Amino acid sequence: MADQRVSVHGMWSSRAVFIMAAVGSAVGLGNIWKFPYITGEYGGGAFVVVYLLCIALIGIPVMMAEILLGRRGRSSPIGTMQRLAREENASNAWVLLGYGGVVAGFLILSFYSVIAGWALAYVFQAASGGLNGISAEGAEGLFGGLVGSPGQLLLWHSLFMLMTVAVVARGVRHGLERAITILMPALFVMLVIMVGYAYVEGDFARGAAFLFNTDFAKVFQLCTGPAEALDCSFSGEPLLVAMGHAFFTLSLGMGAIMAYGAYVPERASITGATITIAAADTLVALLAGLAIFPIVFASGLEPSSGPGLIFQSLAIAFGGMPGGQWFGTIFFVLLVFAAWSSSISLVEPAVAWLVDTRGWRRGSAALLIGLTAWTLGIGSALSFNLWSGPEYQLFGKTLFDLKDFLASNIMLPLGGLFISLFVAYSAGRHMALDELSIQRQHLFNLWWFVIRYIAPLGIVVVFLNSIGVF
Repeated sequence: MADQRVSVHGMWSSRAVFIMAAVGSAVGLGNIWKFPYITGEYGGGAFVVVYLLCIALIGIPVMMAEILLGRRGRSSPIGTMQRLAREENASNAWVLLGYGGVVAGFLILSFYSVIAGWALAYVFQAASGGLNGISAEGAEGLFGGLVGSPGQLLLWHSLFMLMTVAVVARGVRHGLERAITILMPALFVMLVIMVGYAYVEGDFARGAAFLFNTDFAKVFQLCTGPAEALDCSFSGEPLLVAMGHAFFTLSLGMGAIMAYGAYVPERASITGATITIAAADTLVALLAGLAIFPIVFASGLEPSSGPGLIFQSLAIAFGGMPGGQWFGTIFFVLLVFAAWSSSISLVEPAVAWLVDTRGWRRGSAALLIGLTAWTLGIGSALSFNLWSGPEYQLFGKTLFDLKDFLASNIMLPLGGLFISLFVAYSAGRHMALDELSIQRQHLFNLWWFVIRYIAPLGIVVVFLNSIGVF
């Protein structure tokens, strides 16, 4: 029976710890680095509303399905899918869902660590006063010098990977749980401090209005060209970006949530935990916007400046604001903590598989996975400098961009799609009823309808858009 299974890796000590761990997996660079700048690019408040609807219609139902699979199987994602396919008399090919999640998480880690290394580098820059009084040209030169230096990128990439492996090697209780119970409260405290700083020193009213005022025309049309000759035409791109980000920000389809679900106590409510996780993840993204946009506006900077919003625009803002040295340091430490809590969840599925199927010790498994991801990450780091030329590109993409595209645009949506299809069509209602324990039948029926029809359709739309079908 499912309720007699216990993971060989141990269990979370409580439902609250599991929620913090899953929030840590979901909250990462996507919330604090990506969400603010795509909100800026696609019109602010209306984009946020569409994003929240996508979280509710796709993110939460699929996360519930992934957690229930993990708890039912009590193993690594690969082991879980092997066991459940056998129990449900389904095709053995479903094990590919487990392998796909592990590979996707592993692939993401190999370039995620490089970006996290940028944040680490900026912690030291901010703390040492390197951003004080910096000009636009200076900020551009600082960032360009970092990404253009193979030695610097490899140094920070190596340090961040070492931090990740050190946590995972210590196991569920002594490693993952202990790190999460420190990182997540610290992350929220620092984020609140940054919002307070933005309120005092930034243009908070304008930032909040940008984030929450709604103009849905901006979500359904894409405008290009200079302000005096703006060309606007209908485009579904902002809507699809919102749907895609809502899906990816919750760490779905990469094996992490399934692996963490294997350590969930039997009595914990999956439904309640999932809603709490999604709410916390969304809260972090919104707080990040409230921390960033007021500072950007007060400094006369452009909120739609793309990925450079964090590492260039905010460097200028902190450099010219009272207390900017200290609050800039806090901000980039916040960014590192968010990346760290996510990276340990990317390592865990592959480590769990080696421990489950090969009998490896956790320390050895974590070291092997970390070393392999670090080696692949070398190519990601060199993509910004030595290997950035067209002779090193495939399909017009650098190695970094290619890995990002394969994982984020193909493997993750396919993972989420097949999670939905397995739960809704191969396993059937009995497993979902048993694991979710939703007392009100109409609520279960609503979730069942969404996981069978709405979520798969939405994911297919995102997937087809990501590969350029429309």
